[in-house]
Amino acid sequence: MPRFIEYTVFFFAVVILQVFLFENLNLGIYIHPLVYISFIILLPMEMPAVWVLLLGLSTGMAMDATTGSGGLHTIATVATSFARPYLLPLVLGREEVKGGGIPLPARLGPGRFLRYAGMLVVLHCTVFFTFESLSWKYYHLTLLRVAASSVVTLVLLYIIQTAIPGSRDRSQNYR
Repeated sequence: MPRFIEYTVFFFAVVILQVFLFENLNLGIYIHPLVYISFIILLPMEMPAVWVLLLGLSTGMAMDATTGSGGLHTIATVATSFARPYLLPLVLGREEVKGGGIPLPARLGPGRFLRYAGMLVVLHCTVFFTFESLSWKYYHLTLLRVAASSVVTLVLLYIIQTAIPGSRDRSQNYR
């Protein structure tokens, strides 16, 4: 039950941070951090894929309801949630995933965590910005937005995750 409460608080925290802080940051037209995806990235590795999809759907719908983006967040978050169970074993190995736990940087190491999170962030940004533009006329600008936003999102995600008090201690508790 404590993990359920912890994840509920984390869900509301990332949605509130995204809506009130990151949506209002003016970093230029090519940089749009989508930090709320950290909720899906940091779900326990042993969580069934159906639950990951349902949580991704609820995260996307919460973001769409608060930002009025017409389903962009839902489409991107569900795509990311769908890919997560397939990418975890590729990056971390089947034995590590079967062992369970939360994929924190302190547990996986910075390199493996950034590879895992980076793949999901790039996928999420690609789907989000492709559906946002709905055109291939300026595909090079869409690719620039994907690249710039992915880098900024990944850096912010890593900073936020390592700045959370006790994240190093929790990595051992959830093994």
